[in-house]
Amino acid sequence: MDIDTRLLRYFVAVAEEGNLTHAAQRLFVSQPALTKQIKQLETQLGTALFTRSRSGMALTEPGRALAERAPALLADWDQILRETKAAASRAARVLRVGFVASGANEATQPIVAEFSRRRPGWRAQMRQASWANPSAGLSDGEADVALVRLPFPGQDTLRVTPLFTEPRCVALAAAHPLATRDVIPFRDLWDEPFVAAPAESGPWRDYWLAADEREGRPVRIGAVTDQPDDWLNAIANGYGIALAPESAARFYARPGVVYRPVTGVSPSRAAVAWTPADDDNPVVRDFVNCCLEVGSGSCTVAL
Repeated sequence: MDIDTRLLRYFVAVAEEGNLTHAAQRLFVSQPALTKQIKQLETQLGTALFTRSRSGMALTEPGRALAERAPALLADWDQILRETKAAASRAARVLRVGFVASGANEATQPIVAEFSRRRPGWRAQMRQASWANPSAGLSDGEADVALVRLPFPGQDTLRVTPLFTEPRCVALAAAHPLATRDVIPFRDLWDEPFVAAPAESGPWRDYWLAADEREGRPVRIGAVTDQPDDWLNAIANGYGIALAPESAARFYARPGVVYRPVTGVSPSRAAVAWTPADDDNPVVRDFVNCCLEVGSGSCTVAL
C-alpha cells in the first residue's frame, strides 16, 4: 500500500495539535479540507485514527501506533529529498541561494557577480522565500546558502555569520496621523495594530513586532501576511503598520505607503547562513567569503 506523504503530514499535525482548527492553521489549509484528508487516510488504512469529540481529536490505538513512527519516517524522507536536490544542484553547477526581503540590499548583486568571477561555470540561483520561511529555504533543504535576517527559528542549528546592521523604521499608510512626523518614538506605536508575519515564524515574527521592546504592552495584530506585496497592500489599506529595515524605503517604495525613522527599537541584522553539513563544501565557502568581502568589508572565513 502506498500512502501520500502529504496525508501523513496532515495526520502528524492533527496528532500533535489534538485539534483540527489549530492543525489547519498550522498547515495553512481549511478545516473541511483537513478533515477530508484525514478521512482519506483512515479509508486507505481501513481503521479510525482519531476519536472525535467537542474537546478535540484523541488518538485511537492504531492512531498512536502510527503517531509513534510517522514523524521519523517523514524526517527520513525529508533528508532524502534534501540530499537528492543538493546533488542535482551540484551536478548542474548551481548554488541555490535563498533570501528574504531584499537579501543583502545593494550588496546582493555585487556578491553574486564576485561569486561568478570566482566560480566560472557556476550560477548562483537566487530564490526569494516568504516570511513564513525566514531561514530562506535552509531548514527544508531548498537552499544551499541563504541571506537572512536575524533572529529566525532554528538558527542555532545552522552556521550564521552577521554581515551588517541597519536601523529599523516604521511603514505606515500615507493617510495615517503619525505619517506627518519626521521621527516616531516606538512607544507612540505600541497601541497601533501591526501587520505581522505568520505565527509559525516564531522569533522572526516577534522581532518584527518588537515584542520584547514594549515594556510588557501586548501587541495588536491587524493583519497577517507572508509576502511583500500583501504586506504593502495591508499597510496601504490601513489594516496596520509594520516595522521594517531602513532599506525597505528603497526596495519597497509604493504609493500610499510611507516610511519614517523610529527610535527605541534595536537595529536589524543581516547575515549569511548555511548548514553544518556544508562546512567542507568549497562552493558554499566561496559564496560566504564573497558575502563577507562585499557585504561587510575585506575579510575571509574558514568554514
